[in-house]
Order: sequence, then structure tokens, then C-alpha cells
Amino acid sequence: MKRNTLFFIVLCALLAVLFCLDVCSGSMWLWPLGNLSLMEQNILHDIRLPKALTAILAGAALSVSGLIMQTLFRNPLAGPYTLGVSSGASLGVAFLTMCSTMLILPVSALGFQFMLPVAACIGASLVLMLVMAVSKRVTSNVSLLIVGMMFGSIAGALVSLLQNFANPDALKLFIVWTLGSLSSVGWNDMQLLIPVLLMGAVFVLLAMKPLNGLLLGEDYARGLGINVMRTRLFIVLATGLLAGGVTAFCGPIAFIGVAVPHIARGIFHTSNHRVTIPACALIGACLLLICDALCSLFIYPLPVSTASALFGAPVIIWIILKRR
Repeated sequence: MKRNTLFFIVLCALLAVLFCLDVCSGSMWLWPLGNLSLMEQNILHDIRLPKALTAILAGAALSVSGLIMQTLFRNPLAGPYTLGVSSGASLGVAFLTMCSTMLILPVSALGFQFMLPVAACIGASLVLMLVMAVSKRVTSNVSLLIVGMMFGSIAGALVSLLQNFANPDALKLFIVWTLGSLSSVGWNDMQLLIPVLLMGAVFVLLAMKPLNGLLLGEDYARGLGINVMRTRLFIVLATGLLAGGVTAFCGPIAFIGVAVPHIARGIFHTSNHRVTIPACALIGACLLLICDALCSLFIYPLPVSTASALFGAPVIIWIILKRR
């Protein structure tokens, strides 16, 4: 117990250090306690601070949703986008970009930036509702996994169809969104993003105790008196809110949700969700802060999904090789 407490203290301290580093770093180093010009103060307050806070929220949300997905499906390579949430969000954004550039849906530049997360939320919600409807009729988690992947494939096919008829401007807008960005989230967006993530966190807390029972299989969980169907519904809702909310505002961010749960279990040597859930939240937040700080060092900042993929892909390869 003392060992876990020490690790949590170290992670909290590391999170504070990385937050300060991410706020200060960029194409121009800014020290908050120094004598800053008005322009530098605006950069710090309006760009750097919300971007660093978004990295913490997104990293924690994706990591926790990836953990509960791996527990639900008992699959080490499951992630927050397993049920097609990302594909649904991509479909919403693709539909919006094509309609706006073809003037089917007249939208101003400012209105487009506002409607982008709304369209992503609608697309992700539609896929989530379909998965929830199927989850009430399917008893096997493996079947639910396959159905979720099929919904994601259908959404991906529709996105490809829209891209085929889209003009170059629409394609450019859509590709920029798919690269993932933390800097697109401002203080006004936080007012919607934070409540959505908090609702997802509530469902995670409601499912925390049953999740430990699911580690040994559905039959064992039922033997303990756990309502597997209700737990599955809580997990699907939590994943939809956490992963869908992050994807809507930041775009798809790869590998964080798949890799971080394995790192957390490796550090704390336990699968107890009372430990791994807060551990995943802290490690995911730290990791995405590191990725964002590294990406912002370039003259032309790289998409954060690029850095997360470069880190996450080797972790997944290591998992596959270790498990043969």
C-alpha cells in the first residue's frame, strides 16, 4: 500500500512539472513569473493554458476509457475507439465539411469552428446509440465487440464515400481535423467539454466495483451477484462520453487509450480498478502533456496524434510479442 501511495505522489508531482513545462514551451519560451508583454500574456492565457488543460483532460479520459474497454472485452488491444465512436465522429465532421464547402449548408468560418465539435458529437452519439441498442439484445461481449467494429466499418465506408464526392477544400478541412489538435479547444469549449467528461467519470465510478468482477469472466461476475448487462451499459456510456467528447473537440488521438492501461498495470502490478483507474488518468495526462510539449517545439507544430502514435505503437508491438 505504501508503495502505491508513493507512486501516486510521484505521478502527481510529475503531472504538475509537465503542466508547467507544457505551458512554458513552444516556438517561443514563456515564463509566467517573468515580465511578459501584453501579447505574451494573451498567448499564455488564451492558447497555452487551455491547451495544457485539454491535454490533461484528454489524456485521462482516453486512458480510462481504454482501460474499461480492455476489461469489458478481456482483450489487451481493445481501446476507447473499439465501439466505433471515432468513426461516428469522423462521419459527422465529414458530412459537415462536405456540405459547408459545397454550400449545401451555408456556414461562416466562425460558425464552422463552432459546429465542428457539434457535428462530431452527433456522429459519435448516433453510433453509440446503435451500440447501446444492440447491447440489450446481445449477451456475449465478443459479439458486442464485433458489432461495434462493424458499425465503425460502416461509418468509415460512408466517410470514404463522402470524400470521393468532396472538393479539395473539404478534404483539406477534414484531414486537418483527423490529425488531432489540442490547440483548437478554448475556454468557451471547456464549458461543454468538462461537463461531458464529468458525466463519463460518474459512469466509470458506478461501474468500478463490477469491473473487478468482470476480470475473471462474466460467469464469475454473475456468481457474485453483479448485473452484467447494467455494468456493460455503464461502460458503453462512459466510453462514449469520454472518448466521444475528446474526439469531438480534439479529433482522433491514437494509441493513448490502448497503451496507457498496460503501463499502469505494469507500474502498480495490479489489475484492481480502484488503483488502475486513477493511475491511468494520471499517466495518460502526463503522457499527453509530454507529446504536446514535444510537438510544440517545432517551428510548425506537429499534430499531437503523431507523437502519441510514435510512442504507443512500440508499446502495442511489445504487448503482442510478449503474449505471443
